[in-house]
Amino acid sequence: MSTTSGASADHHPGEVQKGFLALADEWVARATGAAGLEWFRGAIRNVAEPASDRALGVAIGLAPRKLGKADLGLANEDLACASALRPGLDLSDWSVDQLARVALMVASSDGDDAAFARRLDSFCATAEINELIALCKGLPVYPGAALIEPRAREAVRSGMKPVFEAIAHRNPYPREIFGEDAWNHMVVKALFVGSTLWPIEGLDERANPHLSQMLVGLAEERWAAGRPVSGELWRCVAPYADANGIKALARVLHGGHDKERLAVALALKHAPGVRLDPADMAEVARLQTRLESENIGWRDLA
Repeated sequence: MSTTSGASADHHPGEVQKGFLALADEWVARATGAAGLEWFRGAIRNVAEPASDRALGVAIGLAPRKLGKADLGLANEDLACASALRPGLDLSDWSVDQLARVALMVASSDGDDAAFARRLDSFCATAEINELIALCKGLPVYPGAALIEPRAREAVRSGMKPVFEAIAHRNPYPREIFGEDAWNHMVVKALFVGSTLWPIEGLDERANPHLSQMLVGLAEERWAAGRPVSGELWRCVAPYADANGIKALARVLHGGHDKERLAVALALKHAPGVRLDPADMAEVARLQTRLESENIGWRDLA
């Protein structure tokens, strides 16, 4: 394992966790009634006690029943508070029970990062799917980021798309902690399972030559099998396109459908060093003009 950006080293985990628990208390109070809030605060106190694993398991299981499963529906200022507390933290698709489950796990930490990593691993190993999704979304706010990487990689290998996306989407943890091999396999798997790439944080920042080659190989396999290729794939190919990559980009320009061709043009917009033949570059310029005039981005092309 190796970190890439070093961003996680700049965090102060104790401060992040304390701040996250304060935000969770505020947002749970807003999302539930007095009885739900009383239960949540009591559960937070209980799981902070020594030898609290049983209390933690009970509370994680009860959270949806006690608090409901409604979307948090955070306002822009709330999302900004989360991002200011922990850069990259995005709770825009979290529900109240997911927030509570992550807060409960955070509150169980007693400062021993290795013990926390073992506890998280144990809970994830036996969690039902909705519990596991919530616990995986909490990775950015847990202590001991490097120690919990094996559990994060296990979740990425999951055959359950929602569990995979809990790690891959709107989550700064993979960008900061995964080494190149783990990162590349996560991006490729997103395409294998029919997921989208645009919610992956750091997708452009973590682009690399090996990933570009892997994705060209994936596209060629799918073409040979008569299967569709996601236009988002070219976003990670273009910055490091070798001769095979340039050939694949040109193939899409010549024979792809409208969204695929627009995706190649958008990818090349951010890879100015890649040059195709003059006729293809003229077509790329035309498509890029359309991208700008219609304000088309990767989310639109997914």
